[in-house]
Amino acid sequence: MINITNLHKSFDDLHVLRGIDLNIEQGKVVVLIGPSGSGKTTFLRCLNLLELPTNGKIIIDNQEVSFEKNLPKQKITSFRSLTGMVFQSYNLFPHKTALENVMEGPVIVKGVPKQKAKERAVSLLQKVGLGDKVNFYPFQLSGGQQQRVGIARAMAMDPKVMLFDEPTSALDPELVGDVLKAMKDLAKEGMTMVVVTHEMRFAREVADEVIFMDQGVIMERGTPEEIFQKPKEERTRRFLNMIQ
Repeated sequence: MINITNLHKSFDDLHVLRGIDLNIEQGKVVVLIGPSGSGKTTFLRCLNLLELPTNGKIIIDNQEVSFEKNLPKQKITSFRSLTGMVFQSYNLFPHKTALENVMEGPVIVKGVPKQKAKERAVSLLQKVGLGDKVNFYPFQLSGGQQQRVGIARAMAMDPKVMLFDEPTSALDPELVGDVLKAMKDLAKEGMTMVVVTHEMRFAREVADEVIFMDQGVIMERGTPEEIFQKPKEERTRRFLNMIQ
């Protein structure tokens, strides 16, 4: 589903990603862990072209983009539609209900008829446990509920891949569980997912592969058991000892 070759990203003199090579199979859940500043979020933002890589190549669902030359805006928009992204902050439209937030993308971007978009939005909100909150505005919802609306909104665009950038980091601890459950349900349905998280329990339970990043490179990758119980790299061991 995803093939990444020699991916680099620099911000002026700061070389954030230093040659990432990675293949992710369809239906797999890949969790990225590592210290702050290791390049995890930049990598995720490069996957859907919110940040344009400096060099390299990305293929998602057989669509390819290379970064040796400038990309036309139409190509960026088309490629970005392959992914749905859920951010740390919920970024919901405050003047629209949960239902309207989820409908917005399909209607405005894809031209889906409103009634069809509404039916799909209601179904997705039910899937994330918010069937009774469709007409609530963001200020009437908890942080965890808003984040689940964000997941439904991303899914409404029918992405091939879901990207999650620390989706629970802004939540109170008691609200984390419902968001993680919604993500686990997506994983069970076979959605290809790339998740940046500090939730090690989620990584242990749901990930097919865990990737440890540091200083802009992939230091180590393996199954949750390999990474958490038998890490090969000393840097990985030091990181896990600090957070567990």
